[in-house]
Order: sequence, then C-alpha cells, then structure tokens
Amino acid sequence: MNNLGKLYEIKAANYLRKKRYRLVEANYTTRFGEIDLIVRNRKYICFVEVKQRNFNSIATPGEFVDNSKQKKIIASAQQYLSTHKVNLQPRFDVVEIITENNDIKSIKHLENAFELV
Repeated sequence: MNNLGKLYEIKAANYLRKKRYRLVEANYTTRFGEIDLIVRNRKYICFVEVKQRNFNSIATPGEFVDNSKQKKIIASAQQYLSTHKVNLQPRFDVVEIITENNDIKSIKHLENAFELV
C-alpha cells in the first residue's frame, strides 16, 4: 500500500472514532486477504473496507468493493472471529473517501454495506 492509501485509512479511522467507534485493529491480514480496519461500538464489531476514488470517478468508491473483494473480507472476518472472543454482532462496512487532487472532499460511512451470503 502506498503512503496515500495509509493516510486515507488513518483519516477513515479518525472519522469513525468521532462517530464513537473504537479501533480494534488496522490492516488485519490473513491468507484470504486484508481487512483495512476493525472497529467496534457497543453493539457491533465492524470489518471496514476503506475505498478512495477521485471525485470524477465513474462509480462511487463503495461500488468498487465487488463480490470477489467482499468474499475475501468475509473469509478474513471469519478467521478473525474464530481466533478472537467477541460478543458483538459482526457487520461489514465501507468508508468511502472522495478526493480531488489528493485532497479529501468527503468521507461517507456505509453501514452494513454487504452481508454474508
């Protein structure tokens, strides 16, 4: 991951912190793939994909989290849950970051962006 990608993940984590989520882990890696952020609140443990796109992109950042990516995140989340005791409902979220010339124009939190199938 490049430095800009790392910066966007930090910005996303700070954004979620302001929404009363607590960072559990960043860049959780398994043989299936990586989860950008794992955060929790009182009710949920959220497995978060951070996606950035330029403001003039053909689609929203969330639309780039395709089926293949979702399956990797789900498999990685299942691995996490099998090795960590968690009494919270799991959820899969996306944080969309829209930029213009690498400056962040907006951050949007998509709760329950996809589900186990």
